Amino acid sequence: MRDCRELHDENMDSNPAQTVGSDSLVTLNYRVASSAGETFISTFDSTPATLQMGNGELAPALERCLAGLRAGERRDFLLEPEQAFGQHNPKLLRRLARAELPDLASGEPLGAMHLLEFTAANGARYTGLVRELDEEAALIDFNHPLAGKTIRFEVEVIGIL
Repeated sequence: MRDCRELHDENMDSNPAQTVGSDSLVTLNYRVASSAGETFISTFDSTPATLQMGNGELAPALERCLAGLRAGERRDFLLEPEQAFGQHNPKLLRRLARAELPDLASGEPLGAMHLLEFTAANGARYTGLVRELDEEAALIDFNHPLAGKTIRFEVEVIGIL
């Protein structure tokens, strides 16, 4: 079941024998943008991506939109926050003392809108975005950067294995 609203559909010489399945290897061009058109990531002007479905290489919500598409199809989907990366959760904002913050890999000075990588006690790694920074502390946002946003997902399936 798809939980994304299709904006338009352009069928290109599709081969009905090849459809995207839950374990397909898919070569595609895709664009993830805001509903207002601000592009966050796109492969349309560069090299197409080759992704293994079900491996976490693409967000599950975006994989659901690809399921059942045929090689050669081009589609445009609109996903509400609940269907994409979820609502922004204020409980995932944390104020941390500067001494608790990891250094930037680049070595540059820390500032607002920098991404920081944290390591949990169990060794898991997770990313937080610096929303605010003062001399003593930083406000870190551990929500997905696209949480709370309506997402436009445009895709052109080039090939399926």
